[in-house]
Amino acid sequence: MAGILDGLRVVENSAFVAVPLAGMTLAQMGADVIRFDRLEGGLDAGRWPLAPSGRSLFWAGLNKGKRSIAVDMTHPEGRDLVTRTITAPGEDAGVFLTNLAVRGWLDYETLGQHRNDLIMVSLLGDRHGRPQVDYTVNPALGIPDITGPEGNDGPIASALPAWDLIAGHLCVSSVLAAERHRLRKGTGQDVTLSLKDVAAATLGHLGMIGDALLNETPRGKSGNALYGAYGQDFLCADGRRVMVIGLTSRQWSGLVKTTETGAKMAALERRTGRDLSDEGVRWELRKEITEVLKPWFAARPAGVIGPMFDEAKLTWSEFRTMKEAVTQDLDLSPANPLFAELAQKDLGSFPVPGHAASFSALDRTPPREAPILGAHTEEILSEVAGLDDTEIANLFDRGIVANKARKAIKPAA
Repeated sequence: MAGILDGLRVVENSAFVAVPLAGMTLAQMGADVIRFDRLEGGLDAGRWPLAPSGRSLFWAGLNKGKRSIAVDMTHPEGRDLVTRTITAPGEDAGVFLTNLAVRGWLDYETLGQHRNDLIMVSLLGDRHGRPQVDYTVNPALGIPDITGPEGNDGPIASALPAWDLIAGHLCVSSVLAAERHRLRKGTGQDVTLSLKDVAAATLGHLGMIGDALLNETPRGKSGNALYGAYGQDFLCADGRRVMVIGLTSRQWSGLVKTTETGAKMAALERRTGRDLSDEGVRWELRKEITEVLKPWFAARPAGVIGPMFDEAKLTWSEFRTMKEAVTQDLDLSPANPLFAELAQKDLGSFPVPGHAASFSALDRTPPREAPILGAHTEEILSEVAGLDDTEIANLFDRGIVANKARKAIKPAA
């Protein structure tokens, strides 16, 4: 089934989150994404979480729909095969995506000698070329200092690698922008971005750099409160916890009406001389507002509150464990067109997501499983690198390439 990027070929050399996510996203939109790895697999081939079989769910999740070739890149012939794969002819080929070291034979200047309209998108750790990951960038920029409950003295890191995820999608947009430029101008592009710059730019976009420099009082931890407006978690009568948002005027007035706390909120305004229609005032008076609302939530189970909030069209959610979410929320099941039940070797059967966007002119493409290491080695060497069967068999026999699904192939008669 054709995707929106049908025909585009991207070659990927990657590890960790951002660039594997970028390649997977391109593949889910229809691009032919070829990932090349060492014979023993990439750096993240066994990364947690793992299935009961020991196979990496992380790797399987971030490499869906790609083709895989396994090559001994310590051997000159192996490096030549990778070069030929990256720089193979074709109007929609010649795109290389990486976040690994690209010195020497894999740098833009060297690869460009084989194809002068090459597009290469490289994600660095920081702009100086030093290694970084989400869990080092985040503390360097101060985010853990404003994360966690009020009164907590220590920094708290996030379980979600936000900068990796943003950087991955910026890699996608960089590939597509450079490819559009090539289609219009006929020239290649060496695109470089860094994980730390992606994070730093995001802080700037959100006003957080200006806030830190211009205001004397530093932003502190605020627990589960919604910074700058009103949003708070509440304990319900059945021990469940819900989050409710009063960011916009509609959300705020709906929350006050549904909880029947209008008179008490009016009294709070009179006592403080503040106007709760202002979202900033709601933030400053969040503790007082929460004390007004607490008894209402404490008197009702979450199962009663939920339908009331849905009827009032409030913005709210119930706190769940990950296990509860995947077993209770239909949005994480094949009831949502995003997901399809996929049986994968050594992993089992469970819902797997496709691309999150739907395109009106095309049918939604179902998710495809990640390949076994080297599963497409023969076909890539034949279709892309242009080798014949005898040459391919010789490479297998000498251990320069591999396919975990079959150890060797016989030369053509």
